[in-house]
Amino acid sequence: MVFASDTAASLRSAVELVNSAEPPVTLTTVAELDAFFARHAYTGRHDGTADELRDVLALRPRLRTLLLADRDSAAGLVNEMLAEARAVPRLVRHPPEDWHVHAVPDDAPLATRILVETATAMIDVVREDEHSRLAVCADDGCGGVVLDLSRNRSRRYCSTTCSNRNAQAAHRARQADRSQAGEPVTA
Repeated sequence: MVFASDTAASLRSAVELVNSAEPPVTLTTVAELDAFFARHAYTGRHDGTADELRDVLALRPRLRTLLLADRDSAAGLVNEMLAEARAVPRLVRHPPEDWHVHAVPDDAPLATRILVETATAMIDVVREDEHSRLAVCADDGCGGVVLDLSRNRSRRYCSTTCSNRNAQAAHRARQADRSQAGEPVTA
């Protein structure tokens, strides 16, 4: 694994949150925020209110900027975010996770927790100079963020939808080229 499990989890969560602003827009209801909270195994405060949803969604542009920033810019953004939240890293352990870092109190708002956990995860990205693992989706019509945690760094698309759309387009182009060349076309 490229990153510690808590770092990878925070990056996955941040990418999902950022990409929720891309068509089709998701994470639009408190129930969807509840599912997001559970899916990403957040701990601590979760109000389950429209205000909390608004505050979490408001993070999307900042997190997108952070995730796609170059190394030096990301370092500055991380420092700003951690200072703004008055983050104080501490080691915690709660099932099913072993020791890992939390940097805000358990009663901090969810939006603050997401911001700080993303910034903390980006510390590892910056330190390991692994910015190539974060990119914009290769689909021309998509602006989603791609998190590539694969060994061979082969992930190009933010979702299965974008990947399938591009695979189908490539298939149709090959078929058209074969048809124009007078070769038999298969389905």
